[in-house]
Amino acid sequence: MTTYLTAFDGEKRVAGGTEEEMRVVLRAMGPKAAQVLLFDDDTGRQTDIDLREEADRASQARMRGRPALGVKAREVTLLPRHWEWLARQPGGASVTLRKLVEAASRADDAGAAARRAMDAAYAFSTAMAGNCPDYEEAMRALYAGRGGDFARITARWPADIGEHARTLAAPAFTTE
Repeated sequence: MTTYLTAFDGEKRVAGGTEEEMRVVLRAMGPKAAQVLLFDDDTGRQTDIDLREEADRASQARMRGRPALGVKAREVTLLPRHWEWLARQPGGASVTLRKLVEAASRADDAGAAARRAMDAAYAFSTAMAGNCPDYEEAMRALYAGRGGDFARITARWPADIGEHARTLAAPAFTTE
């Protein structure tokens, strides 16, 4: 899955694109890149990227396991009957858990997508517009599903910030 990022220098949107595209843009900005805030468009949260050259990043990344697949070991806590059931499944616990997660992610409904859009718009708006006029009213409109009110209120914010908040929130209002 490709992550798309949006960069802001103060109230101005300066760039947007994939992580690699943003790396090129930020390197070209030189020292000025230090004041740029990057936001993940999927979550609305502020993020950072490593601006070192690929060879430098690769030499620092000593991954274990299956790096080509991006496999990460994490803890899962289940009841004994769950572990017993998983042990009886073809392929064992890991294969079965991956299949269950894949099936659940495919069955993700529009309500979940709307909720993710609201949460992304909220995270971005809180970071960039928390002091803007009627911020709280905008967040109430966002979570109440009142897209028209949200658009009207965010139109009073700095142009690029309001536009990006509306873009992130748009999937939440597709049922209006």
